[in-house]
Amino acid sequence: MVLDYAEELTAISHRHPAVITLRTGVDGDGKLCAMQVRAVFSGGGYAALKANAEVTVQGPRRAASYYRIPAIQVETLCVYTNQVPCTQTRTPGSPQTTFAVESHMDIIARELGTDPVAFRMKNLIDDGEATPFGQKLKGIVVKETLEKALDTAGWKKPKAKNIGRGVAVYERPSGAGKSGAAITIESDGDVNVHLGVPDVGPGIHTVVQQIVSEVLDVPMERVKIRVENTDSSPFDSGTGGSKSTNSVGTAAYQAVSEIKEKIITMAAARLGCKREELQILNGRYAAPEHKPMLFADLMRLAVEQNHGAITHLSIYEPSRAAITSFAAQVAEVEVDPGTGQLKVKKLTTVHDSGTVLNHLSYQGQVDGGVVTGLGFALMEDNSLVDGKMATANLGEFKMATCADVPKLTTVLMQDATGPTPYQGKAIAEIPNVPTAAAIANAIEDAVGVRLFDLPLTSEKIYGALHKK
Repeated sequence: MVLDYAEELTAISHRHPAVITLRTGVDGDGKLCAMQVRAVFSGGGYAALKANAEVTVQGPRRAASYYRIPAIQVETLCVYTNQVPCTQTRTPGSPQTTFAVESHMDIIARELGTDPVAFRMKNLIDDGEATPFGQKLKGIVVKETLEKALDTAGWKKPKAKNIGRGVAVYERPSGAGKSGAAITIESDGDVNVHLGVPDVGPGIHTVVQQIVSEVLDVPMERVKIRVENTDSSPFDSGTGGSKSTNSVGTAAYQAVSEIKEKIITMAAARLGCKREELQILNGRYAAPEHKPMLFADLMRLAVEQNHGAITHLSIYEPSRAAITSFAAQVAEVEVDPGTGQLKVKKLTTVHDSGTVLNHLSYQGQVDGGVVTGLGFALMEDNSLVDGKMATANLGEFKMATCADVPKLTTVLMQDATGPTPYQGKAIAEIPNVPTAAAIANAIEDAVGVRLFDLPLTSEKIYGALHKK
């Protein structure tokens, strides 16, 4: 079924609108002591098109997960409403929840007469501490991530009148799911990697090429990725949940490591020696009475020993590692108090990235995520009339263009502590989440008004200023 844009916008599922209600307790020392979260998601008129009704509630389940809160209660409801069905979109439930939580942190700090950054620093968890939900995470660097964002953005630099800066924090672990990879060493020296998942944009095929090339010490152009049909391809649970490198990448890493061991054993047999007699030194393999060889030579010998191509299938399902990825964003905005006109001048996004396997695709995920978050924050509005989408074309449904996107500064904190091959961490569903809260907090810093609903339009700022 092929839809035109009008059909796509009016009939296909959108992100769940939500009403998030927060009540937070703070003691006399400015420390968080309790939080109550009630999230009500508009599910639409039907349960259709929901891959998993549980997915959307994952956002509220991680509400304020990087703060030290002794007592927390989260209630999440996804209700039937008079509109087209809603479904999972990037980072289901999290942009809505984080907009509420991170806005609330600024509200509390200002009520207490405390700097919003100092208030966060006092209440962010340290390494070894449990989250409000009792989860023990390894390598907690949320404070370091926030400090890096503040330093990079020039948080303490003087600013002109009606210029404001706002900050927001988020964390999300790598997803996990069953994946398979079948690797074939061809007689001509090419390496075919058969996967069960297409590359829908995150660059997972390139990352798999890199991993296989690295382990086998062959040029990347000799590593070919194949994706066929569900009868012949290895099983894969699909793209989503920031899990491609963790699941598909690790399946490929496991498969290529296992086939490498097969190759060495077969090559040793072809050379007439034992496996343990084939030693590696300075990147070359040497056997008794034989000159040192490249691994490509071992592959050729193994294929000869096998009388044809060598194939190995590996299935991998990662466990949920107690490792997460932190992000901190700083927005700088300018607001015209006479008209409410809002301009986002700068966005700084800092990520606890682990080892980055491919900088181009990683930065692409960051750029795309921040622009998605910018659209969510400033302009994308699914107006409903009698349960129907009124925005039936891309002229009325405004999306961020190059003219709307401010200067974006990205900083990656590359500590090799992640769960993926070579200790990388998730990125895909992270950069779009804190953006709206950072901008809302910057608006209040600029002109002293607080907006509680999205998008953050000039009309709303103008109304809030006049009401004030």
